[in-house]
Amino acid sequence: MVTKTTNDTELVGSLVQLMHVLQDLYAETSRPLGLTPQQAHLICVLLGGPLGMTELSRIMSIERSSLTSMVDRLERRSLVARSAAPSDRRACLIALTDEGHTLAHQAHDAYTTRVEALIADLSPTHKSHVQAAITRILPQPA
Repeated sequence: MVTKTTNDTELVGSLVQLMHVLQDLYAETSRPLGLTPQQAHLICVLLGGPLGMTELSRIMSIERSSLTSMVDRLERRSLVARSAAPSDRRACLIALTDEGHTLAHQAHDAYTTRVEALIADLSPTHKSHVQAAITRILPQPA
């Protein structure tokens, strides 16, 4: 049996607060670009290259129907384009257009700049400790 300590409770509370701060930053940086945080997330994910709807749904942790609506809106804005998946004619790949690629980089840069400002005052040792702790917390790729 794992016993919770006051430090564990405080750490969990701090992590939840940090999550909210990062989500708020994402909203603040996507709004001036005319994007919802979810749309900004989607186009930033697509910076890695075209993906199918099933994989996008898994990565973003949203239902396919919600993803389809989001892709429809982004496609109407000419930020993404659908193309037939070479391995399955019934499936499609979602890719950034040139305009979408530019906006995705703007969204990514705006967000990372704000996060970098949050950690600017940490010493190199503190940054190293935070990075090590995050690495231990995050699931490792299979």
